[in-house]
Amino acid sequence: MFQNKKDIVYVILAGIFITNAVVAELIGGKLITVFGVPMSVGILPWPIVFVTTDLINEYFGEKGVRKLSLITASLIIYTFAILFIAMKIPAMKGANLITDDQFNGVFGQSMWIIVGSITAFMVSQLIDVTIFHFVKNKTGGKMIWLRSTGSTVISQLFDSFIVLGIAFWMTRKMTTEIFIASAITGYFVKLVIAILLTPLIYLGHSLIEKYIHGK
Repeated sequence: MFQNKKDIVYVILAGIFITNAVVAELIGGKLITVFGVPMSVGILPWPIVFVTTDLINEYFGEKGVRKLSLITASLIIYTFAILFIAMKIPAMKGANLITDDQFNGVFGQSMWIIVGSITAFMVSQLIDVTIFHFVKNKTGGKMIWLRSTGSTVISQLFDSFIVLGIAFWMTRKMTTEIFIASAITGYFVKLVIAILLTPLIYLGHSLIEKYIHGK
């Protein structure tokens, strides 16, 4: 099935990437407050997506990331399609069983949230991969931290504003002031987490190098 060790690495990274992206969408309906500003708890798995994106960028290039991004977006749409069908099927009634209201309350996200999430995901991934390879070419493949952090800094700025803009500001669920405050706060939270996880890029790079090339 696998032609070489690099194929196995891609499958593992793809699995981590897809799992965290789908989980982020599933838990995204829960809002929390950070410094008094509302924010989706779905922000938590995204730094892992950033790390995985950078590792895939490093070893499989732009095509590898773009192909995986399209697959992931399709799987997110598929996930919501299954959830939509599941919500339309009446739940069995009985003591201590999950009711339709409970199930729908957890998984019943609005269409605009789905549209916003997928749009933001695709745009941010395309920006990330472009900047990553631009910096890599300029630095001659050195300074992994620079291309990793640099691509995240810019791509997540777009991501934070796009998803909230489509899902909450355009639908008038947020005022302009709250929208801007939430987007900026969410952006900095993701940015801080991504920077703190930078050592994982080097660890992942080292493990992959040892596995593929025996270095």
